[in-house]
Amino acid sequence: MNLYLRLIWVYLRATFRTRITSENLHNEVTTTIYPNDLDINLHVNNGRYLTLCDLGRIDLFLRSGLAKVMLKEKWFPVVGNVTMTFIKPLHVFNRIRIASTVTHWDEKYFYSTHTIYRGDVVVSEGTSKSLVVSRLSGRVTPEVVIETVNRAVDK
Repeated sequence: MNLYLRLIWVYLRATFRTRITSENLHNEVTTTIYPNDLDINLHVNNGRYLTLCDLGRIDLFLRSGLAKVMLKEKWFPVVGNVTMTFIKPLHVFNRIRIASTVTHWDEKYFYSTHTIYRGDVVVSEGTSKSLVVSRLSGRVTPEVVIETVNRAVDK
């Protein structure tokens, strides 16, 4: 992810926003499309849409408490699969809203939807499948991730 200034902005804003709980794993972040987001056709290319969705995931990690737990436990997130449908182009200085929701999980993966809006217009929709991996012991089940985050937040 090479949106470092926006990443810092998401981090700063997350510290003042409401906590995200395991009962409602939904969040929204807003940003603007800048010239460095454009390709040679002067619109946002397919790869940048996925990078913009990373901002939503980072906000979710921070506001749920998962980021602190990942640092403490030496865990890291891995995206296993992403699909994205591009509906409308994005151009320089468009203001966008990125909505992300963890819809469900199984014994291995978290499944999420990501929708990017320009105003009220949907410009792209996608899904992702991701997991949490421990540097020490390998894959961490979603059940363990949620239990660990809930215990850490309840302290």
